[in-house]
Amino acid sequence: MQFSSVPVHIVGAGPAGLMAAETIANAGWPVHVHDAMPSAGRKFLLAGKGGLNLTHSEPLEPFLSRYGARQPQIERWLAGFGPQALQEWTHGLGIDTFVGTSGRVFPTDMKAAPMLRAWMHRLRGTGVQFHMRHRWVGWNADGALRFETPHGAVDTDAAATVLALGGASWPRLGSDGGWVGVLQPHGVPVAPLRPANCGFDVARPQADGSSLPGWSEHFRERFAGHPLKTVALSCPSADGHIERRQGEFVVTGTGVEGSLIYAFSAPLRDAIEARGSAVVHIDLLPAKSHEQVLREVAHPRGSRSMASHLQSRLGLAGVKASLLRELLTREAHADPARLAAGIKALPLRLAAARPVAEAISTAGGVSFDAVDEQLMLRVLPGVFCAGEMLDWEAPTGGYLLTGCFASGKRAGQGVVEWLRQHGR
Repeated sequence: MQFSSVPVHIVGAGPAGLMAAETIANAGWPVHVHDAMPSAGRKFLLAGKGGLNLTHSEPLEPFLSRYGARQPQIERWLAGFGPQALQEWTHGLGIDTFVGTSGRVFPTDMKAAPMLRAWMHRLRGTGVQFHMRHRWVGWNADGALRFETPHGAVDTDAAATVLALGGASWPRLGSDGGWVGVLQPHGVPVAPLRPANCGFDVARPQADGSSLPGWSEHFRERFAGHPLKTVALSCPSADGHIERRQGEFVVTGTGVEGSLIYAFSAPLRDAIEARGSAVVHIDLLPAKSHEQVLREVAHPRGSRSMASHLQSRLGLAGVKASLLRELLTREAHADPARLAAGIKALPLRLAAARPVAEAISTAGGVSFDAVDEQLMLRVLPGVFCAGEMLDWEAPTGGYLLTGCFASGKRAGQGVVEWLRQHGR
């Protein structure tokens, strides 16, 4: 087949954009990748700084459930490039993987940089060309893509275009949501960008039933940055049932963040938007039953302080013991039944999600009604969307990254099919 000399252009050099580029280049089309940043994969590299969590090894049914209301759409992506296929693809780059005790899948060296280097080398070997410091600003009057560069505006024709511009989290790495103002005037519906996998500010209860924003000065100064390990969190889900998970989270200067909080961030954010606040319950001692805790709390303590008593009988000390004092009234602390109940289900009121720029990822984006099954925009034929700029979200743990890779594969396949149908 004779391919067009006009290249396909990918805007955004994150996992979704690079996967689209690879898929299209492997099918024989010339591909150019543009990114506003000086180098590719900036957010990907930072996300892997503490250990690159590629995907998760759990069975497919619970894996798919992590995508919530968007499961039907994302299930189609994962049918073509799911978690097992992602691992095999990674091995093809010469990067071995392992499954951690939590079921999460990591490269053996835990790092993102070697994987990205190997991938970029392979992409260049297929003829993919990269243009850094090229910020996409829309189209010119003739329909050519327009980029702002250090050398001025550049216009270029495209056989097809894949937009993989991310959301609005971590804008210093390039995902600033600026594309919203470019697409909306063309009639592309975009749901507001909101924080996902984010931390929250807390509201501290007072004896009179009111609440104050943030932690007490004493608690904040002593424990900001401290992790609460081996705890369980209970939170109402979107359909009203109580979901419980065990893990850890971190105290911040204004509230809480960390993997256990991120796992519940979507229903918590939605509850705060609907009702002004949300309450989660913390089990400080998930390995002990309520009866065991009550028995130890009620045990005579003699002349010992309550703090010494809880540390001696239950091993409750440090940030856990201080959080208990922070969130329970003095009266509840003096009542063994209420104190035991607090240890097993300590209510924590969350007043606000942290700003989207601080979030790990973004909810909202291009509506799924705006794209067909191949992820092509209905009002802009030949323009496809992939990755976080679409209106979906997923928790950390490999689900978000897997979805981004799979969407890039889906969009790339869509481009190839569309080009073939139109004889380009």
